Amino acid sequence: MEHKSNAAVESNIAWRSILTVIILAVLFSPRNSFAQNMQPGPSDTVKVLQKTTYPKVVGYLSFILPIVTVSNTTTTNFSHATGSIGFPVGINVLYSARFGFSYEFTPTIKVSGGTSKTSNLLFDPGTMFRFDHGFTLITRLAFETQGRYGFTPVFNQVYARTKDVNYFVALSLPARFGNSAAASIGLNLQIGFTFN
Repeated sequence: MEHKSNAAVESNIAWRSILTVIILAVLFSPRNSFAQNMQPGPSDTVKVLQKTTYPKVVGYLSFILPIVTVSNTTTTNFSHATGSIGFPVGINVLYSARFGFSYEFTPTIKVSGGTSKTSNLLFDPGTMFRFDHGFTLITRLAFETQGRYGFTPVFNQVYARTKDVNYFVALSLPARFGNSAAASIGLNLQIGFTFN
């Protein structure tokens, strides 16, 4: 009976987390962004003619889901009645159309055994290498309040642009060391938006 109870709790956590991600994605999704991109109006023409001055500072909000972590064992998010979600917020300082620096803080909420708590705070500054078509490579250092440290390469893609915000999706590969634990590497999915 206990095995069924644990499986039910695990399934319940997974479905609630998936539903939360879907709701957040819908709330943050662009409205009419593709129509704006396909038919530039007078304000877009003026914006193109105006030269962007650097440095430029933009802020962003997002959420991040750890998908899998590989260490001595392989752990997936929402397994063993446990799940976590992070909420990265940060500031990007753009020094040119091709280079910038990002300062990011990520509080993480962990759900386990029917309870939830803030389990970690991550500070991960890094350099941004910006390419055509909204693609950015970010090389981040990582410092966690859990005592872990390391680095995180991030592959970021802007998928929609509006007048006020740009919507992005990113995959990251966090490598972590220290605090008397085995080295680990993971795969995370991040979705969010930057303010223009």
